[in-house]
Amino acid sequence: MEITKVYVNRVNKEGSKLKGYATIEIDGCLEINNIRIIEGKERIFCAMPSRKINDEKFEDYVHPKNQETRDMFENKILEEYNNPTIKKETED
Repeated sequence: MEITKVYVNRVNKEGSKLKGYATIEIDGCLEINNIRIIEGKERIFCAMPSRKINDEKFEDYVHPKNQETRDMFENKILEEYNNPTIKKETED
């Protein structure tokens, strides 16, 4: 499996931990949208697309099956997020 494209849209929302959204393309034939880039207490991380299933719980509807794949996704997304040539932050 290869990540063939990564798109990042930065978000500049005052006081928000949400830093952007990413879309990844896998093997040129599958896209995963709405991966959130979030500033945590210790580091910036990626959260997979999810939906609210009740008042207290969210459930990922797309997610990596192992840590190696999760790390590959996150590393590629954060590499693009930190790329100084990508689109500047947009006000949301």
